[in-house]
Amino acid sequence: MHVVATAGHVDHGKSTLVRALTGMEPDRWAEERRRGMTIDLGFAWTTLPSGGTVAFVDVPGHERFVANMLAGVGPVPAAMIVVAADEGWMPQSAEHLAALDALGVRHGLLVVTRSDLADPAAALAQARERIAPTGLGAVAAVAVSAVTGAGLDDLRVALDRLVAAVPSPEPGGPVRFFLDRVFTVKGAGTVVTGTLGGGTIAVGDELALGGSLVRVRGLQALGAAETSVTAVARVAVNLRGVPTEKLSRGDALLTPGSFRPTDLVDVRLAGDPVKDLPQSVTVHIGSAAVPARVRPLGPDTCRLRLSHPLPLRIGDRALLRDPGRHHIAGGATVLDVRPPGLTRRGAAAARAADLATMTGTPSLAGELRRRLLIRAPDLTAMGVPAPDPQDAGPQDAGAVRGPVTGDWYADPAHWAALAERLGAEVTAYREAHPLEPGAPVEALRHRLGLPARALVEALVEPPLRISDGRIGDGRVGTGPAGLPAELVAAVDKAFAGRPPFAAPEAYQLIELGLGVRQQAAGVRAGLLVQLAPKVVLRATAVPEAAERLRRLGRPFTISEARKELDTTRRVAVPLLELLDRRGVTSRLPDDRREFA
Repeated sequence: MHVVATAGHVDHGKSTLVRALTGMEPDRWAEERRRGMTIDLGFAWTTLPSGGTVAFVDVPGHERFVANMLAGVGPVPAAMIVVAADEGWMPQSAEHLAALDALGVRHGLLVVTRSDLADPAAALAQARERIAPTGLGAVAAVAVSAVTGAGLDDLRVALDRLVAAVPSPEPGGPVRFFLDRVFTVKGAGTVVTGTLGGGTIAVGDELALGGSLVRVRGLQALGAAETSVTAVARVAVNLRGVPTEKLSRGDALLTPGSFRPTDLVDVRLAGDPVKDLPQSVTVHIGSAAVPARVRPLGPDTCRLRLSHPLPLRIGDRALLRDPGRHHIAGGATVLDVRPPGLTRRGAAAARAADLATMTGTPSLAGELRRRLLIRAPDLTAMGVPAPDPQDAGPQDAGAVRGPVTGDWYADPAHWAALAERLGAEVTAYREAHPLEPGAPVEALRHRLGLPARALVEALVEPPLRISDGRIGDGRVGTGPAGLPAELVAAVDKAFAGRPPFAAPEAYQLIELGLGVRQQAAGVRAGLLVQLAPKVVLRATAVPEAAERLRRLGRPFTISEARKELDTTRRVAVPLLELLDRRGVTSRLPDDRREFA
């Protein structure tokens, strides 16, 4: 299926033309048929000579219903511009053309109607002259009469050529389905319609709507039930468990996780300069129309604060309309959907300079240069294509090959600088804390300003090494497993020649170079075990004690344990309590202990 929107001045025969092409009545309301004027969006379809199907979104031409017209044109990739031969180019013709240009519609067909009432040549030449400077350029043109049928066959052939030139969207792409109608069908419940501009919707799919997930109960396209529909297409979607009063035109069904609605965007303008924009505009995208406040930044860039969030991506085209003067102020290309704050002095000027370098084309390298670090889901939500995750690995200063760890992407130059800083931070920590086996990963995360521990760990490369949540630099002066050599030496000296369960007195430990700080460092390093405030043994004493006591082969008392270990109650009591806490032994009601 292909979808084409009509455009043109009121009473130039848009609906009559659609009726003649399709044999269907596009005007849905009795009031429209009574007045002979389209008020809201109408829909009809027909088969083209090639065998393909084209669906028409018939829009109102009266200036009072421009908002309805924009809701219909917004999601559609091609337009049929209708001009009456007996009236020629008119004010709403110009406004509709400006809307098509602002929204980035680049595929169009000019149709001069009522050629039975006047020679179409003058209207044809005038319309081509007005259309040529826009993004539509030199469009094909057909003169027809919906009354006599003259030219309708030529129009069908021209429509075939038009839709053939429209690029096909990616069927596996994300769904962003703006609603243009919401109603209830007896026995089915809530039904919404719209133009599916990308991706595929299937029965049973879960789609995001606002802050919740909804399930697709049924689908219709061109009046027939379908199990799935692929863009571009006019679709009616039956939603399960969603009351109609909670939905309205401009809401959107989204592929979960593929969009992050935002109420703050930076854009580049086309049309009137920024200085001519009012402070408030209405932003039209898809079928949505949202009031927004304007903050000018550069000559052609500004920040828009939307009254409520929209699911926008980099490169989206929107139309800005002046609600006071009731005219189209111009088009806007979305440059950034997650812009930084502008609270510091000079931030606005710096931001304007940054925006001047942006093209509105999603770029991984460009986003990383600006953001330095970002996760893949956030890139996806902004519309930025990411490399194949299979290319993951260390980055160099030249190219982004893949995530640096997990789903994190980094600017290569920034990543290299972080690696250098990590080495410097580890060295500085070692010098400030010589008794510790390395710098804690969490402390390094804060020093480097990184959002996740995994990023710190991914930066570790020889001679740095990570162990037990600490990163050491492997420099000369460290002992086994990166432990400080002086700490290892002090422990060896304190316990040299002593039985394994003979704990030195506190004053002896100090004399031997193991003060309070050194003892704490020894415990953290796994060299010592603190049994009591002033009772310290080598860490190896605990498993050795368990092994010796197990040889008793029966429940034992504290006295029996003291004798077996050849130690004092000062050591035996807290040592047994430690074994109890670790679940090695358990205490019996008679105060004896047995192995668990």
